[in-house]
Amino acid sequence: MKKILIVCLLSFLIPLETHAQFNNLLTPNQRLVYYGDATSYMVDYVGRCVENSLGFHKALYHYTPSEEVTVIMHDLNDYGNAGASSIPRNFVMIAIAPSNFVYETAPANERINTTMNHEFVHIATLDGANSRDNFYRSLFGKVAEASENPLTMIFSYLTTPRRASPRWYREGIAVYLETWMAGGIGRALGGFDEMVFRTLVEENAVIHDLVGLESEGTQTDFQVEVNAYLYGTRFMSYLALKYGSEKLIEWTSRDEDSYAYFGAQFSHVFGINMSDAWLEWIEWERDFQQKNIKSINKYPITPYRNITSNILGSLSRPYIDKENNKIYAAVNYPGQTAHIASIDIATGSVDKIIDVKGPALYFVTSLAYDPKNQKLFYTSDNNDWRDLLEVDLKTGDSKVLIEEARTGELTFNKIDNSLWGIRHFNGITTLVRIPFPYTEWNQIYSLPYGQTMYDIDISNDGKTIIGALAEINGTQLLIESKIDSLLLGITKFDTLFNFENSLPANFTFSEDDKYLYGSSYYTGVSNIFRYDYDKEDMEIMSNCETGFFRPIPFSTDSLISFRYNSQGFSPVMIENNPLQNVAAISLLGQEIVEADPIVTTWAAPAPSSINFDSLIVGKGEYNAFAHIGLATAYPIIEGYKEFVSYGMKFNLSDPIGFQNFGITASYSPNRLLPADERYHLALEYSHFGFEATATLNNSDFYDLFGPTKSSRKGYSFGIKYHANLIYDTPEIMDYNIYANYYGDLERLPSYQNVIASYDRFLNVCFTLNYKDLRASLGAVDYEKGIKVGFNANNNYVLETLYPHVHTNLDFGFSLPINHSSIWLRSSAGYAYGDRNEPFANFYFGGFGNNYVDNLNEKRYREYYSFPGVELNSIAGTNYGKLMLEWNLPPLRFRNLGFSTFFVNYARTSLFSNVILTNIDSQNDKRSLANIGAQIDLKFIIFFHLKMTFSVGYAMAFEEYNKPTDEIMFSLKIF
Repeated sequence: MKKILIVCLLSFLIPLETHAQFNNLLTPNQRLVYYGDATSYMVDYVGRCVENSLGFHKALYHYTPSEEVTVIMHDLNDYGNAGASSIPRNFVMIAIAPSNFVYETAPANERINTTMNHEFVHIATLDGANSRDNFYRSLFGKVAEASENPLTMIFSYLTTPRRASPRWYREGIAVYLETWMAGGIGRALGGFDEMVFRTLVEENAVIHDLVGLESEGTQTDFQVEVNAYLYGTRFMSYLALKYGSEKLIEWTSRDEDSYAYFGAQFSHVFGINMSDAWLEWIEWERDFQQKNIKSINKYPITPYRNITSNILGSLSRPYIDKENNKIYAAVNYPGQTAHIASIDIATGSVDKIIDVKGPALYFVTSLAYDPKNQKLFYTSDNNDWRDLLEVDLKTGDSKVLIEEARTGELTFNKIDNSLWGIRHFNGITTLVRIPFPYTEWNQIYSLPYGQTMYDIDISNDGKTIIGALAEINGTQLLIESKIDSLLLGITKFDTLFNFENSLPANFTFSEDDKYLYGSSYYTGVSNIFRYDYDKEDMEIMSNCETGFFRPIPFSTDSLISFRYNSQGFSPVMIENNPLQNVAAISLLGQEIVEADPIVTTWAAPAPSSINFDSLIVGKGEYNAFAHIGLATAYPIIEGYKEFVSYGMKFNLSDPIGFQNFGITASYSPNRLLPADERYHLALEYSHFGFEATATLNNSDFYDLFGPTKSSRKGYSFGIKYHANLIYDTPEIMDYNIYANYYGDLERLPSYQNVIASYDRFLNVCFTLNYKDLRASLGAVDYEKGIKVGFNANNNYVLETLYPHVHTNLDFGFSLPINHSSIWLRSSAGYAYGDRNEPFANFYFGGFGNNYVDNLNEKRYREYYSFPGVELNSIAGTNYGKLMLEWNLPPLRFRNLGFSTFFVNYARTSLFSNVILTNIDSQNDKRSLANIGAQIDLKFIIFFHLKMTFSVGYAMAFEEYNKPTDEIMFSLKIF
């Protein structure tokens, strides 16, 4: 036993070595962290971009950073992405892969520079502080809201008040400034955003107000949270047009005269309530887009015929199967999980072929078609490292061809049955060929950094490959090359057409290889274009009020295209006939340039202008333990038994968060408590998968409210190790190993109503878990999948071992009703030992929710829960438990509340359990059943604090006993 205690104590003092070797580069402004040598060629350039962007925002915002910023660059995603945070320290994480340009939803100039321009808007606007903020930071640090200590909401607002803002505010100003910093290349001056709002006006659809955007617009629309970027950028642009861009900077700045709350600052700067200004913008937007629609209608609108009444949400590249008269495409829309679908051209029926694991938001998956063998090739894990798969259309069977192929933009060569694609690795774009049987890829050509190739296609004769090429300066070219030459190592590409800053999207060959069909916002509206090889020129094929995309030649006189609707894309048939004239539209961004030309002076200098070598003050291996420092310290209030304790929480970590220490100390002054129970201490340490804890008279904030109590008299030491055996989201298999020693116990650590038969014991536990759970866009819970858990829990008391083994199995499937599902949840367990010994039993009972809580609101799903009876009132050394659950579709509220407090949705679940305990003993056996329901009401405070109020009721039944019932009320914090 002493050895165990020594190991637990040493775990606080001897941290594990870092799993991977990270290097860092230091300047006075940044710590740039990267892994290995493969991406070291980019380090200096990324560092220059950081210094360049930071310097720009320092000047624009008169911003003085509170500290250096830690930037970590990685290659864990196949497409570029990034995120920024200002708490507890300034931090930016950037994926170095090329950007995803689909539908022109991302700017196509140099990605690292553009990304840093965007992310450092977040750093400047969130970290920026006045003297009041700095005073509180000197006391507490920059505090993040923590559910275990809800008072952190107050300290977070005091130290970083602008975090108390919606995502549209943060992303809107970032996209707006990023556009002008790139000289006008960006979504504030782009065609996609114009199309979205023009379509809403053309359809007379809802343009969400402030509450509706957060409660419905970012939750149920097929673009989900990306709507925060759309609406935020548009509202910022409108304000800039009406009041000037410098007013935006004043609004989003945190200077001495500014208000802490972003909404109050808005009224201070613009002299109008934000909600009223938002409604004014909507009216302006409708008028602005009506003028654009009128302009488009100067020339005849291209007639179209809907192939299906279904609107398909997001859409992959489509293919036509003329033999079966079908279209194949991957789709993703709210209510059903992403899948590859077949669309019958004659009847319009849409049938699911197979689910897509890890769909991308806009393009779902990369898709290619082998018409001869009736196979589709597609990618999974499209937001991570992509796998390559195929599905046989004749049998429906699917198999993985290459794991982590990291290759997309697929196209099929009908002549030699090879797949071609674009691979992203270490920040480089590579054209690859995947020959039959598709088990390995061959490098054809790796483009130099800064060039990105996408949307490739191969001619029907197998001789030519075409694609779009994004240059580092944002220029977009339609290019071609001969395949024979590429296979010989001759990597020459010819330019067919220069689209300038507009993207040539999804150009594909006609059946006779005489034409290329694609789309572009070349006129401000996404229309269909055709490149004529004989004329060596580009022709426009449509005049659309919303937007046409992804054309497929269907016949000599018809094209299939996909028309943009406010709920996604739908297939239509249009004429295959060039037009003479189309009209351009007005872009809000261009009107800003004319009305407020100061934005033309906001172009950031090139990163090459930074003399970076002179700024470097250090290089070498990143030692996380050597850089541990105090991050935050703040007062806390907690509960111990029926008493209140007061204390402090200290958080220490390195800048990245590899090494984390927590110290919680509090005191209960009430003299009704014995003196040895008034002091409370908790120590925590974590490093990757390793955790260590120690407690003395453990207390907890939520014990102030009950009825569930986690505070306990006594002391404990614990260690835990967590690791993943499979991490292929959403498929995850992991395991945990625990060892905990408890002393001076009164009650069992996991069962508050069970008195311990002895005051000391050792618990050793092993768990193995597997889950593959899925949900559709707009879901509020998982809608189908499987979850399996195995737990071996062993109590060692007075030289006696009490082993417990139990297993859980959950299986669910979605119903034809959107966002509705049925789940079957089961659990069974067996413990060895005397049935009269508390350490040898399982215990069940109650919902388990506290009146104020921070754990999962649906606690009735836990194996130890049994609503309708008292907590821990059902005991047994063995048991079997089965639950049937029906989750009803959530009820969404578009506008219930006001801007600082509104209700998002209400969801209802119905459930019924049966449980048998002590199955092997006729005298001790118990059999119970219950039926119950729970309603969860999700609401949001100050745009970013999410809370859930739950009401549950259950009635339990047991033979020869009166029915018992339970009412549960619970408010979940965060």
